[in-house]
Amino acid sequence: MTDFPVTRFRQETDLLGTRDVPADALYGIHTVRALENFPIARRPVHRGLVHAFGAVKLAAARTNHELGYLDDEPMKALESACEEMIEGKLDEHIVVDALQGGAGTSTNMNVNEVLANRALQLLGHPLGDYATFGPHEVNLHQSTNDTYPTALKVAAVQSLRQLQRKVITLLEAFQQKEHEFADVVKIGRTQLQDAVLTTLGREMGAYAEAIARDRWRIYKCEERLRVVNLGGTAIGTGLGAPRRYIFRVVEHLKQITGLGVARGENLTETTQNADVFVEVSGIVRTLGSNLLKIANDLRLMTSGPDAGFAEIRLPARQAGSSIMPGKVNPVIPETVAQAALAVSGYDQMIFQAASGGNLELNHLLPLVADALLNSLDLLSAACDVFARHCVLGIEADRERCCRNVNNSTATVTALVDRLGYETAQELALAMQQSGVGLRKLVEKRKLLSGQQFDELISPERVTRLGSVDESNAPTTKHE
Repeated sequence: MTDFPVTRFRQETDLLGTRDVPADALYGIHTVRALENFPIARRPVHRGLVHAFGAVKLAAARTNHELGYLDDEPMKALESACEEMIEGKLDEHIVVDALQGGAGTSTNMNVNEVLANRALQLLGHPLGDYATFGPHEVNLHQSTNDTYPTALKVAAVQSLRQLQRKVITLLEAFQQKEHEFADVVKIGRTQLQDAVLTTLGREMGAYAEAIARDRWRIYKCEERLRVVNLGGTAIGTGLGAPRRYIFRVVEHLKQITGLGVARGENLTETTQNADVFVEVSGIVRTLGSNLLKIANDLRLMTSGPDAGFAEIRLPARQAGSSIMPGKVNPVIPETVAQAALAVSGYDQMIFQAASGGNLELNHLLPLVADALLNSLDLLSAACDVFARHCVLGIEADRERCCRNVNNSTATVTALVDRLGYETAQELALAMQQSGVGLRKLVEKRKLLSGQQFDELISPERVTRLGSVDESNAPTTKHE
């Protein structure tokens, strides 16, 4: 006979009645109902949001204790519980679905129940002994409608700082390649057709400049998230919270997080509107746009390797095919591209959700939170992988670049200043008809020496800003 483990329960009661809760669970009846109601995304609330909630609850607890609403002993236990949540030690107990009705009430109550029961443990009381200390004491002078958006802003700022660090790593990787490839002359292309000469270093420098702009945008957009509505309670009027609490709680949050958060001047507005998340998402999406463009460029430049551009070699990360021997694919740019496209989709979700709020509250904020925080995670990971597994290992195929330069009619443009447009055009036609390289043609026709030709297509010459006609340069008149 097989012995099956017996699940023990405790009973808890709410507005709708009594339910069984697993005896050893730190969560309670509100969480049990949420688990039944919202099997939607089938993934838990983002952990960054949970950790930020710990900071918000700690700020509220310290303010309530300071004002005499929370006694020393429960305060000490609740403070320890909040610190554990901030550190991620209670993650496994926040189990509600990422997507939920109620504007995040289930998340707030899951947090309140876990913190209350963890405090009861630390006080030596049984779980569920809410007559001693309960979720509503944790939630004192708060509402989901001010704690949830405040926690989301804290979590988003912390994720933005993580993203900024990864963006800087990617920026530095491209800057390194800019210097490494400064002397590699290659064909520049427009509409995927040969255009004029440039250098591989100049191309890498352009990528670095684009990423540098993204880094600045991300740094600046943190400011949009610093204004919070903590203390505004249900709709921003502060109903149910003492004025002294409202004026102090954000200062405590500022000290706990080290972030420059500030209480909104119009708490009703800050509670009602979610447009700041749309703005931040748009800035983040811009980084995704640049990553997608760069990833596709690198795939083109490494294409082949025998029958494509093959101007660069990307690090080989894995075998590329189960049927084609020797094939290696540009898998890192491809995964970066997918992350960028996902972020674009998340951005559209945030736009729709922020626009869909009604009157004094946005009930779709859980979707905003899930989409924004996942976007930031995706881009952080993409930048990190892009830098470490791809960009830093890029190698130039110098021989291929040189051969392309000598065999492309695009190189003729570099000779126009010296030979004139008509002669250059004749050379381009001769190249196409004869298949002879440009250098041999100009030497054969005694238009330029080999040294003169090399000077005209040198890295310094092709990257110089404009051309200088020494014969027509202005002269200074001396009296």
